[in-house]
Amino acid sequence: MESTKGNRKNFAQLVTDIAGIKPINEKLIAAFELVRREHYLGPGPWQIRTNEGYTTTDDVSLLYQDVLVALDSKEKINNGQPSLHASCLDAIQIEAGETILHIGAGTGYYTAILAELTGFSGSVFAYEINTELSERARDNLKHRSNINVQDCSGTVGTLPECNVIYVSAGVTGPPVAWFNALKPKGRIIFPLTSTLGSGGMLLLERVDEAQYLAEFKGAVSFIPCIGARDERSAFRLADKFSDRTTKDVKSLHRGSSPDETCWFSSEDWWLSTSPIK
Repeated sequence: MESTKGNRKNFAQLVTDIAGIKPINEKLIAAFELVRREHYLGPGPWQIRTNEGYTTTDDVSLLYQDVLVALDSKEKINNGQPSLHASCLDAIQIEAGETILHIGAGTGYYTAILAELTGFSGSVFAYEINTELSERARDNLKHRSNINVQDCSGTVGTLPECNVIYVSAGVTGPPVAWFNALKPKGRIIFPLTSTLGSGGMLLLERVDEAQYLAEFKGAVSFIPCIGARDERSAFRLADKFSDRTTKDVKSLHRGSSPDETCWFSSEDWWLSTSPIK
């Protein structure tokens, strides 16, 4: 069973409305309308996440609601909430022709939307460390010539130079590899999460090698990103998020010692409540 164009059009409008995107982002709406979600979730029946756990359905129209759908229900790995991703994609403002790294690509649904946003003049490198999911992503995305699926971690080593890094798994801090890969004026958006997987979606924009504009875009909960977590930082972040002061964060700094404006610090970076001067 396949979705209809009408289902997808209504869905695209729904998730961007829920995300509160103003002014209307026509390019993003078009991307959500064009990409068939069921293609990336496999044949039904599907398991949809609810407050009581998962419920099973073979109704494809239910995939075009603002719901999480299981990729692996035992491991609680889901295709994430569309309105959350719509909000993040709007915030990061992808331009045609940009190179994007997608960390935690799952089976490729949001990778495909990223590819729509950058267009055929751009490219997407999709990283998925779970072998079963990466194989599914490679098969799902084989018709898209501007996507390269990597079945390995996207948190270490030398990564391709890029304009955007889009992260779909929770980290306790941005790895050095991400900073090294990002071009001038490049952007990163990622879930900075604590011990319980909850935290905030943090948007960074590179000013220079040592300074980044920083803004939390809302509260989130994500599965952990393998290779980008430190348990001591996770406990410390739990304390910071309980303060409900994320709105005060204005910048991220590297290569310098934290000052009195420090909101949170790690070995290689620190967040400040002061704008970049």
